[in-house]
Parts: sequence; structure tokens; C-alpha cells
Amino acid sequence: MNDSKTVEPAAQPAPRLVIDLAAIQRNFAALKRLAPSAQAGAVVKANAYGLGASRVVPALADAGCRTFYVAHTTEGREAREALAGREADIFVFNGFWPSELESLREARLFPVINDLHQLHQLRELAPDLPCAIHFDTGMNRLGLGPNATRSLMDNPDWLAGLDVRQLMSHLACSHEPAHPLNARQLERFSAVRDHYSDIPASFANSGGIMLDPRYHFDILRPGLALYGGHPAPGQDDPFAPAVRVEAPVLQVRTIRAGDCAGYGATFTAEREMQIATVATGYADGLLRACGNGGFGRIGGVKVPIIGRISMDLTTLDLSDVTEPVTPGDWVSFLDGDIEPMAQAAQTISYEFLVRLGLRFQRVYLPGTSAAL
Repeated sequence: MNDSKTVEPAAQPAPRLVIDLAAIQRNFAALKRLAPSAQAGAVVKANAYGLGASRVVPALADAGCRTFYVAHTTEGREAREALAGREADIFVFNGFWPSELESLREARLFPVINDLHQLHQLRELAPDLPCAIHFDTGMNRLGLGPNATRSLMDNPDWLAGLDVRQLMSHLACSHEPAHPLNARQLERFSAVRDHYSDIPASFANSGGIMLDPRYHFDILRPGLALYGGHPAPGQDDPFAPAVRVEAPVLQVRTIRAGDCAGYGATFTAEREMQIATVATGYADGLLRACGNGGFGRIGGVKVPIIGRISMDLTTLDLSDVTEPVTPGDWVSFLDGDIEPMAQAAQTISYEFLVRLGLRFQRVYLPGTSAAL
């Protein structure tokens, strides 16, 4: 027996990525409530974590956000255009590069200074350009290391005349509240802040906001939490799901015990069962590693992924679905399940978000135009 039902090609609806702008705004408001003494900014690099900066940035501005962070100058220009004339500060993480000076000025972008060479170049070429200074307190990725930090503190004239809008550092282990590096980084950054007490300080990413108020300082830099990811496993999750994949069922069939499903025959049925093939795969960003471990939902019922995920197709076990499933019915992925789906793929929710493919039909659920 290998009975199947197939949808006619002309009737096939397109898989879609549904992005809830109101949920992103609610998450922004939730972050402000968690740290009421600090201003909340927003990290919108990587095209707002793959969800579309041209739509996410205005929604966050409507919610009251006035400070944005991007990785590259090109992302900064896109964020400035998306703001459509609304005032906001946009900081560029990847540093000051003289070749980009004209673009920085045109888009009113603020470079984040990551080493003393960049600082001296800024002093020489554009001392009036607002900037931030990044201090590496233990991540060893970007920022002034201990020796450069001491040199800067010992030479106050190096900052004289510069428009430094922020001091910043980045937590390496904020997703692990008990990790000893959190406290060490806090101690090191607090020493910097004490030395430059008149300059606003930014330290807490999404996970840092979930620590305690000592990590909040003046300006928050959330990313993942805005988009519905949970930055602190094991703690309460106050953030609303903001993105889901919806894909149509293409075919439903019954297989027998001993039948296989998918490339490599990595799944073998132990009994007769009904399965569905769905129109989405790793080309859309449904990570291949979710095969035989991830899941979708039909009408709220969990439907496990069986076998390997293909480029365009995914196969699901319908055993727990009590209502009939037919071609054209919708299956949802991610939504409130982004963390367990990432775990199934042995990755993190950040990667899941930024890999969601461009060939999805994107559907934006509107936000509110009033600040929350």
C-alpha cells in the first residue's frame, strides 16, 4: 500500500514567512520594563536578523526606539532610509574606516571605535563625527584590549574634542547567568565607566538584560529577544513569538512498516503510518539538521519531521493529527518553537533566524504607530 493524494500544481499556494511587527514592538516594550532605568536600543544588523530591516526598523521607531545598531555601513544606510526622516542614532559595530567617511556622513552614521589606530584616524580625519568606543572586557573579538584601554585612560587628551556618544562592551556568556566570566566582564567594564562617568554606557545584550540591574547601565542593546528568541534558557521567557514559517502540504500518503522516507533512508517506518510532504526545505532556511528531530504543527498539533530535509521538501509524521490532512493545508514551523527547533539542529536560534530564505513570500502583520 502506498496511497497518496497530490495537489494540482496550479492550486499550490506559496510557502510564506509571517513576521509579526506588533509582537516585535511588544518585545521591545517588555525589554524596557525589565530595565526601566535604561534606554532601550535595538540591534538590527543582518537585515534585522533576517526579518527585513526596512519593515522592522520603522516598527521599532514607532514603538519609541531611537538608537539602532548595525554591523556594516551599508546596513546603516538601509536603516537610515527606513526611518524616513525620523531622528535616531545609528551605530556601526565594525569600526571606523577612512574609505567610508563620506558614506558615514551622508547617512549620519556613528562608527564604533575598536582600536587605538581607528581612534587616531578619527581624530585626524573627522573629529566632529559622533562615535562610540568599544572596550573588550573578555570576549576577545572586537574592542580595545586591556593594554589599549590603559593607554587611553592614561592619555585623556586622546578623547579631547571628540563627540563620544557611548562606551560599550559585549558579554560573552550572558546566556549562562552563573558563568564566572559575566562577573569579570562587569567588573572590568564598570572600571571603564567609572573613569568616563560623563559618557553613556551600553553593556547588556538580550541575555544581559535578563541578568540583574548592575548589567543594564544606560543603554540596552537587545537583538534576539526582540525577534522572539529566548536569550536565557532556564529562566521565564517574557518574549512573544514574532516569526513563523507556513508551508502547504503537497502530498499525503500511507506507508507500511519497513518503508523508508527521504534521502539516505535515514527514517524507516516501524508500522503503517500516514505522512505528509510539505513545500519547504533547507533552501528556505529550514535547517537540514532538523531532520529526524525537528517538528512543525498542524492546527497546534506537533508533527515530527521524519527523514532528511530536502532542498525544497520536508516530510512529516501525521500520527498524532486527528483531523483529516489534505493537500493545500498549512503547516507552521518555528513560531513559539524556535528554541527547541534550534536545539534539534544543534545550533542557536540566531542562526535559524538569519538563514530564513528570501524566496518565501513575506507577510508582515502590522504593528502599531503609537509608541508603547
